[in-house]
Parts: sequence; C-alpha cells; structure tokens
Amino acid sequence: MSNKEFDFLVFIGRFQPFHMGHLEVIQAGLQQAEQMIILCGSAHQPRSARNPWTVSERETMIRGAISEADNNRIHIAPLMDIVYNDESWTRNVQATVNGLVTAHHGIPHKTPKVGLIGHSKDESSYYLNLFPQWGAVQVKNFDGISATPIRAAILGSAENDTSYIESDNAKQVLPSNVRENIVAFYDTETYVEVKGEHDFVVKYKQAWDAAPYAPTFVTVDAVVVQSGHILMVERKARPGKGLMALPGGFLDHDEKLVDACLRELREETRLKVPAPVLKGSIKSQQVFDDPHRSARGRTITHAFYMELEPNKALPKVKGSDDAKYAKWVPLANLDPTKIFEDHYFIIKKMTGM
Repeated sequence: MSNKEFDFLVFIGRFQPFHMGHLEVIQAGLQQAEQMIILCGSAHQPRSARNPWTVSERETMIRGAISEADNNRIHIAPLMDIVYNDESWTRNVQATVNGLVTAHHGIPHKTPKVGLIGHSKDESSYYLNLFPQWGAVQVKNFDGISATPIRAAILGSAENDTSYIESDNAKQVLPSNVRENIVAFYDTETYVEVKGEHDFVVKYKQAWDAAPYAPTFVTVDAVVVQSGHILMVERKARPGKGLMALPGGFLDHDEKLVDACLRELREETRLKVPAPVLKGSIKSQQVFDDPHRSARGRTITHAFYMELEPNKALPKVKGSDDAKYAKWVPLANLDPTKIFEDHYFIIKKMTGM
C-alpha cells in the first residue's frame, strides 16, 4: 500500500530550456505522488527566441535528466497556449490530465487523488489557483533559477561559441544532458535561424535604450474572411521572416486606427475590394495586449474583423511592401506552428473558431 499523498501531481511549464529548478520540482513531486504528469506549454508554436525548442526536444531534455525508474512514473504531454481565452486553456488542461489519469490509473474502484505542483511566488502560483478540484503543492524556487537569462546567454553567444555551456554557471543551472543537447543544437540550421531572430530583437531594442521610459507600440491587424477563407501574408523580413501573418503594421501618428488598418491591408495585399466596401464589412474591433505577444517590446494591436460577402471567386491579392506574398487560406488549414506571434489566437478569438 502506497503512503504517498497523491496518485498524480501535475507540473505545468515551458521548460525553455529545462533547468535544475524544474528538476527540483519533479524530484519533490515524485516523493509525494505515485506518478507525475508534465505539461509542456507553448506547444504547437513556431520557434522563436522565447520558445527555441519543440515539445519533443524538451521531452528529451526532461527524460535525460532523470533515472529510468523515475521515467516510468512520468507522463509528458504538449499544452498549447490559448492566449485570449483562459476558460478554454483551463478546459484543455483538465481534458489532458483527465485523459492521462484514466489511461494510467491502475485502481478502477479508487478515485485518484490529483494535485498541481509548482514554484511559489511566480507565474505558476496563478495556475495553482485555477483548479480547485485538485490539491496543490508549492515548492520554493531552487536557487532562484530562471530560464530567461539562460536563453539570453545561449542565444547571445557568438555562433559555435560553447564557452557559456562549459562555464561553471551553466553547470550549476543546467543538467549535464541538457548542456549536451544545447551543444548539439548549436550545430543546426535551426539554431542559426533562432539566433538571427534573437540578434535582430536585441538590436531593435537598442534603438530605444535612450528613451526615458520603455516604449509601447501601437499596431493594427486586418482579419479579412470570405467564404471560409482568411487573407494572410508571408513575412519577408525579421522578425518572423517566412511565417504567415495577418496583414497589418504600425499606426502612423496622423491617422485613425481604422484608416491605418485599411492602409496596411492595401499596401501588403493589393486587395481588389473598394475601401467603402471594406469599411462596410467591418463586423467587430478588438484590442489584443498580451504582454509577451511581441518580442520587440510592449506592443498593443487593434484588430478589425471584416467579413466579405460569400463569393465563389475570391478577390485577387498580391504580396507587396512587407509581405513576400499574400494568399487566401481555408480556415481549417491554418497551422499555428507557422503563424507569426499571436495571430493564430487573434483569428480564433475574432472568428469564433
């Protein structure tokens, strides 16, 4: 008969990368639970300086840092961010955990005891309060380790420079297998691309170093839908080079939001629809202000949802200005791993997907 308090403890994190603080939570959890469920957040997103590693790569980091016996007690699953719908995100966590508990709980007649485990006094404390049906275990942040400066050191090094990974600091905050994984990561084209994005953002932010306050940028985005298709562009420059995005851009000082949206839409797509028709097609407007939505800094966007009359022939479009090309994409074919910033979540919110 087990004397552990929980049948399952749930640990939610991004693990970008997996570090000693995360390992400490897992070890504490395994002492109190028969099994652990680890949910890797920010799943199904394009790589970025904030999220350089895929779920499978992060799972390799996690499993390589623990023993074979402990691996048999751990279940790892992806968890997609749902930035502008907390209820949907919470429901997703519940469904994922319930599915894993059902699959791995070996005593049908006994109701499993489930709990959440996480660091106290950080963003995970918020998660601990979202699921009152489960218990909660708080652990101290081991040595105050944070993944943010670790990523900055990894991506800020010169190409193929392993001095940080070989440093005493890295050895203190990263398990040995994770350091080996990162050294291998340095030799990939993926690393070169992610580092390029990181270096672009660093240089971009340097232009604002002399400002008395951190700047807040205002942008606009056009969510144009017709006959089950949405108008998208491929970005031809950093950040997000090669990713699909909503047509949009920065607000000029001398224009209204709606005029800026129509201007950017015209500049980037050459959409063959008269401006009065576009204005008349606006069904809603919404602000999207997640603090992490843009790597360039605090950026608040105003999105306009335009629903054009159904027509078998979609209006002609052509990429221009900041867009490599423009195209109509069936809503069912949208791939969040290839969409810039939070544009996928903006689309979901405004179209009701």
